[in-house]
Amino acid sequence: MGSSVRRLVISGYYGFNNSGDEAVLSSILAALRNQSAQTNVQIEPIVLSANPVQTAQMYGVEAVHRMKLKEVFTAIRKSDGLISGGGSLLQDVTSNKTIPYYLGILKLAQWLGKPTFIYAQGIGPIHKPLFHRWVKKVFERCHYISVRDTASFALLKEMGLKESQMDQVPDPVMGMSVPIQQEDNKVLPDEKQPKVIGVSVRFWNEDRSELNKIAKAIKILREKENVIIKMLPFHMPHDREASLYILHQMGLTDKELPEDIQIFYGDNPTEMFKEVSTCDVLIGMRLHSLIYAANNYVPMVGISYDPKIDLFLEQMQMTAVGSTEQLDENQIVENVQKLMLEYEGWLLEKKPLINNLKEMSQKPAQHIGNFYVYKDGE
Repeated sequence: MGSSVRRLVISGYYGFNNSGDEAVLSSILAALRNQSAQTNVQIEPIVLSANPVQTAQMYGVEAVHRMKLKEVFTAIRKSDGLISGGGSLLQDVTSNKTIPYYLGILKLAQWLGKPTFIYAQGIGPIHKPLFHRWVKKVFERCHYISVRDTASFALLKEMGLKESQMDQVPDPVMGMSVPIQQEDNKVLPDEKQPKVIGVSVRFWNEDRSELNKIAKAIKILREKENVIIKMLPFHMPHDREASLYILHQMGLTDKELPEDIQIFYGDNPTEMFKEVSTCDVLIGMRLHSLIYAANNYVPMVGISYDPKIDLFLEQMQMTAVGSTEQLDENQIVENVQKLMLEYEGWLLEKKPLINNLKEMSQKPAQHIGNFYVYKDGE
């Protein structure tokens, strides 16, 4: 039999210059391509994006503007199904418009008779009871539901969805391909070379108290250790400004940086992924900075501003060094020093966990691919 072609619309937070979310899209596309290669079903994605021209150029896919209803309607009508995810799409913390938008896209696809798939989403927090009812009603009509953590699974179960309807899987970015197997390079490090400490921060507290603590920690590390500090802004331009704020707190500017301070600028997830792979330890607020690190076998020091940080670290059998509400610069320093000193032990313990997360991250794409294999065989 020849291969069949299935056009799938992908709905998510794409085209906003957020490296983490772009990495989610990149990982989903790679997983779907992998499934196409293993089955007779060729999947052609159509991405809903805030910047469709950029998305099409970056990934070599068809893309339409996520807010142009006519384009979205046409794309879904001509498609064979819709994928919603990944990321934290269904939450009402950042805005009350987020949940209606993403559920509306799903509902439109269902109204048009298209199969719908929830791809490794982080669900919640959802404070409005009305939104709970909406999520349950739409999700009950989905052909496949996968969530990326225990809290999301429990929340959907609390809404009334059955365990048999859902899979718990890792974040898609755990399946992102690694350009260089970093664990082979780092088992026997050159002690004379400076250690590279990646730092991924964002604005959160209005008084910037958490960033002030991180700045103090970096200052101490520069004084005590032979290190290079690499600032890694994940969401441009906001995280760049947060990174510059830390430098300013240290008495530095981006105009004349010392040799041991670097700032990486780039919105391509593959480039950021490679930058993280060069680190020996990563201090991260952004979820996907921690996931990039884990995927590259780089030890991480997580700082929690949202439950999703704690839930990912839980999968790694780790805990955050602190939160944006309670953070101690000395604890950050001690954790970084310990991980630099005990890398081989960390790797021995965490490598099996990481490899399992990488394998499990392919499950949603496998399920979607098999859905169309069986459908073609009917």
